[in-house]
Amino acid sequence: MPIQVFINLPVKDLEKSKAFFAHLGYNFNPQFTDNNAACMIVSDTIYVMLLTEPFFKGFINKSIADAHTTKEALICFSAESREAVDQLVNKALEAGGNCPTPTQDHGFMYYRSFEDLDGHHWEIMYMDPNHLQTEH
Repeated sequence: MPIQVFINLPVKDLEKSKAFFAHLGYNFNPQFTDNNAACMIVSDTIYVMLLTEPFFKGFINKSIADAHTTKEALICFSAESREAVDQLVNKALEAGGNCPTPTQDHGFMYYRSFEDLDGHHWEIMYMDPNHLQTEH
């Protein structure tokens, strides 16, 4: 079985967070979605668990960071093209997210950022495969 990645994020309002990410085109696995959590499907092996803050708190022994004032992580996903980067970030902004940093265009690599409703920082990037070197 391939390694699966589960990113767990605390959210203040689960329904609003689900609506935000559904607007971006993500689906949820109903088997792992209830009133406390929603399992957002990113790929066959990558999932984002949106957890209500009280439920999230049950897994940790520290306080929950306020992602609007403190950055606990930068979450970066690749996209298939520059246009796909723009489409996803624009949808995030339409759904109530904001843009914390300017667009970065380095020729071979292009990325934009958005913060979701809870302030979590997401980066969407495209890297031109023609500029990637393979190791021999």
